[in-house]
Amino acid sequence: MKKVKKAIIPAAGYGTRNLPITKVLPKEMFPIGGKPAIQYIVEEAVDAGIEEILIVVSRNKNMILDYFDRSLELETFLEKTNKLHLLEKASIPNIHIQYIRQPYAEGLGDAVALGKLFVKNEPFAVILPDDIFLCRRKVALAQLIETYNEHHSSVIGLQKVKPELLKNYGVIKGEKLKGRQYQITDIVEKPENSPPSDLAVTGRYIFNPTIFTYLEKLEQGVGGEIQLTDAIKDLLAEENCIGMCIAGDRYDIGSDTDYLKLMNRVKKKYSN
Repeated sequence: MKKVKKAIIPAAGYGTRNLPITKVLPKEMFPIGGKPAIQYIVEEAVDAGIEEILIVVSRNKNMILDYFDRSLELETFLEKTNKLHLLEKASIPNIHIQYIRQPYAEGLGDAVALGKLFVKNEPFAVILPDDIFLCRRKVALAQLIETYNEHHSSVIGLQKVKPELLKNYGVIKGEKLKGRQYQITDIVEKPENSPPSDLAVTGRYIFNPTIFTYLEKLEQGVGGEIQLTDAIKDLLAEENCIGMCIAGDRYDIGSDTDYLKLMNRVKKKYSN
């Protein structure tokens, strides 16, 4: 069985929920305790054993590329001013990162589809940078990879969500397996009425490369976009798919309330 060594991070969206600041600052670069949000995502991938990352960006996201590059000017300045001890603080995760541009904002499914050549014929993770998980033991992605290694099937990260908020998520219908696992039988993108459960998809996925077969057949779905949820729905007709409730606290940085809660929690952690 092939190990999950690759991850795709879709980061090409406009960040419309956070306007006007996202006109100039990508949401993925929002600061959290002195680090940008996307560094937490990359660190999670590293902690889960990922060896290669593909970040999907748009033309206004060059700041992300710059951040994960070396700054020779900064290194020279710190050396000249005898502040080399700060280099460790300015260091970035040691992992191979590639980039690809999504020319048009055609949805999450389209962004993931751009990773086909990067993935080749291997299982891979998809990590949405909107969702930051703080977990006591294993990071969120490691929990999904553990489930993948058990079932060898695609795995979708889940959390229980209040009924009035389910309309903002993909929501699954499933049968309870052991522990926090579910056998997914159906999935609905942003149900306005009668959601199939209270289990919402929360920005962490493990896929076998067969997902690209379903992505390539998709037409525009909800919001006029190519929806990853629709590809998962087609996959369910032919393949096994497991839902895994992630053990940890999730923060949606696109939500002002969640972002402030996360900031306060990280601040409290480092002040103790």
